[in-house]
Amino acid sequence: MKLKLYMDHAGYTLGKESHILKGGRKETVRFYAMWSMLEHPEHGYILFDTGYSDRFIEETKSFPSSIYRWITKVFVEEKEYVRNRLTVMGIDPKEIKHLVLSHFHGDHTCGLKDFPNATIYTSRVAYEYTINYPKLFAFSKAILKGHLPEDIDQRLCFVEDCTKVKDAIFGHKYDLFGDGSIYAYDLPGHAAGQIGICFATDKNSYFLVADACWNRKSIEGNVMPSGIVKTFIHSWKDLKSTIEKLYRYHKENPEVIIVPTHCADTTLPLVEASTDLNRL
Repeated sequence: MKLKLYMDHAGYTLGKESHILKGGRKETVRFYAMWSMLEHPEHGYILFDTGYSDRFIEETKSFPSSIYRWITKVFVEEKEYVRNRLTVMGIDPKEIKHLVLSHFHGDHTCGLKDFPNATIYTSRVAYEYTINYPKLFAFSKAILKGHLPEDIDQRLCFVEDCTKVKDAIFGHKYDLFGDGSIYAYDLPGHAAGQIGICFATDKNSYFLVADACWNRKSIEGNVMPSGIVKTFIHSWKDLKSTIEKLYRYHKENPEVIIVPTHCADTTLPLVEASTDLNRL
């Protein structure tokens, strides 16, 4: 089943490429916060992550969460907030009935409260890790619990409860709607329980891998980040395994466009081409 796709950025941060890619340039680069919207012929609009917004600023005003903002300098304009981009496109945020959340880091959860009618698809591992982590220290794991809707428990759909399908590389994947249109994959390492999704449009096949890596060169050459970022990684062992699997996936499926959320070399051309839901 073919879907329609729109991609955009909602803010960015700055960092050294050499930190997120071993052997990378020592230049400062932008790490854009990409989000995507899919349109399913039966299920309607489906968001994938939510980028940065004013909610990030609100949640990091006071100590100790303010340390998060001090470490992570965020640049985002009001017009970039997902809710505002959708409104410009003529889509009421209340129309969004499905939202896939790759993991619970602040740059992915900012918009959760803006979509009150959406079922939130994520992994049980990611959610339980998030709600059980002490609030006082949550910022140290890039978690901002204030981003979570009060009724999130009633709106969750765990991918582990979806139909499980065997996969030669990853072991298994989850059929999100039971129709083969969107498959969710476990991509742990960067964050506990992180997931990505794979689907096809009329023009291309895509694999949105969130922060499984920060640069597509990691996948193309099976290259890890610099050890300097180990402090920010949930599991270095799992990250290595995930990158190795994505490397193999890329070799066996070169036609699939693999999209790491923060890789500007990948996302900028896609965002520039994504003028509506029919271009990608």
